[in-house]
Amino acid sequence: MNTFTKKVLAAALAVSLGLLAGPALAQDFDTGGKLLLTGGVSTIEGAGGGGLATWATTTGYATEDGIGANVHATYVSLPDFEFRTAGVAVGLFDRVEISLARQEFDTGATGAKLGLGKGFTFTQDVVGVKVVIVGDAVYDQDRWLPQIAIGAQYKTNDQGAIVAAIGGKDDSGVDYYVAATKVLLDRSLVVNGTVRMTRANQTGLLGFGGPNEDGYTPQFEGSVAWLATKRLAFGAEYRTKPENLGFAGEDDWADIFVAYAFNKHLSVTAAYVDLGDIATFKDQRGFYISLQAGF
Repeated sequence: MNTFTKKVLAAALAVSLGLLAGPALAQDFDTGGKLLLTGGVSTIEGAGGGGLATWATTTGYATEDGIGANVHATYVSLPDFEFRTAGVAVGLFDRVEISLARQEFDTGATGAKLGLGKGFTFTQDVVGVKVVIVGDAVYDQDRWLPQIAIGAQYKTNDQGAIVAAIGGKDDSGVDYYVAATKVLLDRSLVVNGTVRMTRANQTGLLGFGGPNEDGYTPQFEGSVAWLATKRLAFGAEYRTKPENLGFAGEDDWADIFVAYAFNKHLSVTAAYVDLGDIATFKDQRGFYISLQAGF
């Protein structure tokens, strides 16, 4: 991650967290079910959360008496690669979430430089389940404990031979995580922290495990979002990554995002992302756009 990105990310986090000590914005929230944007959007792995970080909230706007669902499509443009993902997720009674996503990592012209051929694409399917175990996302004096959820994501990609050639041990694997999320309405903030146990290289797109490390390591995912209005949120995320492969380092990921909910059925998220070095190609910074539709 370059110095400029670190400074911008630090500034965004400081501004958001600084609101904790300042007056809250007057909000006119829709109180029919979950509040707009407080349930998150869709991550690159299909679960409900931010773009990079999984949250403890379940997808959709249904409460404990109903079922919610959404579909999403995400596109990330980088200097040497393109990343696309699309998927569907279902939230059951504000307690359980089941998600399915397909990721495509397109090497474009860079594929020829890597010896893979122009336009070579890694494809990965991600099946996830999340269960809320305790707590409540919305804070008040009687509900101070954050909402806490545990989850697992089974990931499998279609390039086992390439994964083996670059030093990956497996072309499929399972991530496990625990996430905690709190919505501080009086400060117009959503704060989340997640610990993920993983063996994944570049979230699994380059396989699992490697010569540097083949076992599970804990990685952190953090998000903070400021609800400027009931429909508009600004925020930042940070996600640490393992370094299992020997041929190329793997940097932490970060983004600065803005999300807008047209209503409870349609939202859009745009972000500046810094994914660091990927497969020996440096400074993979670019733009992220994601659309989500559901109920």
